[in-house]
Amino acid sequence: MALAATLRSVGRAGLFSLSVLRASRPTADLFAELVREIYKIGARSLPIIAVGGAFVGLSLTLLGFRALETYGAANQVSVLIGLGLYRELAPVLTALLFVGRAGSSIAAELGLMRATDQITALGLMAIDPVAKAVAPRFWAAVVTVPLLVGFFASFAIAASWFQAVQVLGIDNGTFWQTMKDAVDFHDDFVPAFTKAAVFGGTAALVASYVGYHAEPTIEGTSVATTRAVVNASLLVLMFNFVLSAFLFR
Repeated sequence: MALAATLRSVGRAGLFSLSVLRASRPTADLFAELVREIYKIGARSLPIIAVGGAFVGLSLTLLGFRALETYGAANQVSVLIGLGLYRELAPVLTALLFVGRAGSSIAAELGLMRATDQITALGLMAIDPVAKAVAPRFWAAVVTVPLLVGFFASFAIAASWFQAVQVLGIDNGTFWQTMKDAVDFHDDFVPAFTKAAVFGGTAALVASYVGYHAEPTIEGTSVATTRAVVNASLLVLMFNFVLSAFLFR
């Protein structure tokens, strides 16, 4: 019974995703909503992304320096920072922060729209609620998360430079040159931002699905918000493994 219920839920989620794609017709209304959502879920997420990136850079540099120092390769710490950030940490951690900050907001907003009959009212006015309320949030997440990954990596590398060069005494030129030699645009940058777009779309679809189909009560909205964060976070981690296996050879 549990397996059957899970399969039904997956099927409904797949049909919901297809309805979002069908409703994503380029119109002036969609563009206006898209810009507003990019500001709401993107620009307002910058502080937590910046702080998270900075502390990840500091922690990873300290850990890498201590490990590499044992083998006399402490000046190669920037290689660890660059590859670790772009291949794994920046896309995954940015997506998880995005899920906690913006994914929960999307689920709560749609849940409240369901509880206050706004979604039903849109249908009665012959307005597709998926096109009006879901599609802009989905595409805003697809556009925004790769940009946030860039910000996360930038703050992490800046913090790493400060820790490595100013605190631990690694040569400035060596720090930048070894990172430049190790990190490649096609092998590291492109896969990282591809993963980020997939993670953003996944987070938005999961949050929108559980919020859109939440029970029309305040308690239902609360449950949907929690479920959105948990399910989206697990899917991000699962997809990260699959994408890493195919993108990084």
